[in-house]
Amino acid sequence: MIPLITIFRSHKGMIMHYLNRSILFFMGGKVMQVGEADPDADMIVMNHQGIVDIIGMEALQTGHLRWVAKKELFDTPWFGHLLKNGDMISIDRDNKKGLIKMIKDVKESLEVKHRKVAIFPEGTRAKHQKVLPFKSGTKFIAEKMNLRVQPVVITGSKWLLNEHDKTCHNSTVKYTYLPTVDVSKAEETWFEDMRAKMQEEIDREFHHHHCSR
Repeated sequence: MIPLITIFRSHKGMIMHYLNRSILFFMGGKVMQVGEADPDADMIVMNHQGIVDIIGMEALQTGHLRWVAKKELFDTPWFGHLLKNGDMISIDRDNKKGLIKMIKDVKESLEVKHRKVAIFPEGTRAKHQKVLPFKSGTKFIAEKMNLRVQPVVITGSKWLLNEHDKTCHNSTVKYTYLPTVDVSKAEETWFEDMRAKMQEEIDREFHHHHCSR
């Protein structure tokens, strides 16, 4: 994937979608989408368990997402090249000016590159069913820019591949699209309400379909 998106830059979105579908297939996985992706959404927020979350989301896409990742990942030997050559957004959590840079990057994504921004507001991989507290930076940027934010709940990805336990099973990863939040018209508690609704969907999947996050 790295050499292909480096050489064929104008087709990197299509290349990433196709190769991620192939990766998922060879892992023994499938993806299922529930609900509709809002074509007018600016930002996609998701819960996070592992690398499969990204692979499956890319496999579903027809458009080209621009992922937000911590700066340290851009410095890793292989994944870093994928992020850099894929023109993703880096955020430095230790830099007070990090949010200012991110606002500029998000603005560029939407107005120049015409790519939706994808982010994991938990900020790290969760090990259990409970959604971790969301980082305030996501809320700040969405409110500062009056974005349309669509939450997506991911369930089943850790069963397909558990990177911590080094286990893998044939399974389907489900991506449930919840209603978009228009931040400019939303209640002050929209961010906390969105997290609560995502938790409700995770719990519902577990209790009714025995599918963990």
